[in-house]
Amino acid sequence: MMGKAGQGLEHGAPGAPGSVHHHAHSASVMTETANRFLALLSPEQRAKTTFQFNDDERMDWHFIPKERKGLTLGEMSPTQRHLASALLAAGLSQTGYIKAVTIMSLEEVLKIIENDSGERRNPEKYHFTVFGTPSDTGVWGWRVEGHHLSQNYTVAHGQVVDAPSFFGANPAEVRQGPRKGLRTLAAEDDVGFALLHALDEPQQKIAIVDAQAYSDILTSANRKAAIEGQPSGLSAAKMNAGQFDALRALVELYASNMPDDMAERRIDQINKAGRAVHFAWAGGIKPGDPHYYRVHTPSFLIELDDTQDNANHIHSVWRDFDGDFGADLLKSHYETSHRNEPSGTRT
Repeated sequence: MMGKAGQGLEHGAPGAPGSVHHHAHSASVMTETANRFLALLSPEQRAKTTFQFNDDERMDWHFIPKERKGLTLGEMSPTQRHLASALLAAGLSQTGYIKAVTIMSLEEVLKIIENDSGERRNPEKYHFTVFGTPSDTGVWGWRVEGHHLSQNYTVAHGQVVDAPSFFGANPAEVRQGPRKGLRTLAAEDDVGFALLHALDEPQQKIAIVDAQAYSDILTSANRKAAIEGQPSGLSAAKMNAGQFDALRALVELYASNMPDDMAERRIDQINKAGRAVHFAWAGGIKPGDPHYYRVHTPSFLIELDDTQDNANHIHSVWRDFDGDFGADLLKSHYETSHRNEPSGTRT
């Protein structure tokens, strides 16, 4: 367990001085990096990369190999790619950044496994999109998205929210070739199993809501997270101290993907939830079995499934019930900053 938010985390792109990200607020780093990235683009590239903040495209997210809007890594010069990578690093902890670029690199593995031409499985087909004008005082957003990676950021007056936040891995474990044994999201899977097996048999019977694992995360790529009608699983109020620590470790793992200040926001959500947390499992209980789990509180939801491709294909996501795409952040912004403005002047 982290003990307190951010403890033991390192931030920024590998090799970057740790003090830069330790002392700088994520929103300021994002703003500066986004502006440096945009300044390098040609007019044609900028037109492809940028959208109005309120454009419908901002919430049109997904995690499958599909055509997307935005500028891909493959369309960038080497210098532009460096700053695009720096922008991605600005939104993640070092741990999260390494996961993200490893996920991108798995496209090369799939290309070989599937004998693909490179059209569908391509580590350069990750799209960078900026919504609005990056500013320390304004409202804007950005996204990095491609197969098995979707990081959606909303920034308002120096505060930033990252949700939905999706990480996937296919294969979950590389089982052939020079990268054999690589497990990109090993902790997300293993700590989930550790929590399940920390429960006694009666508790497991409550936590396991379906003997059959779901085919995918239940919220899919819906614009608003909702799990109405789904069984709750086991309440944290029914866990002993050691079991609750195991649950906390799992949730803090997802927080650790973020830079310190953003991780602290997630930890604050965890703290506010207290024991108002439920853990649900579906599928087999042994590593290698198709399985699914979720952790949900009144404010956020975590889901993971490993069912496709003979249970060697992970999807995992963090969703904020009221805060995806910065909804609660923007509501607060409009209420405090635009209370006395005439209708139609909001930005």
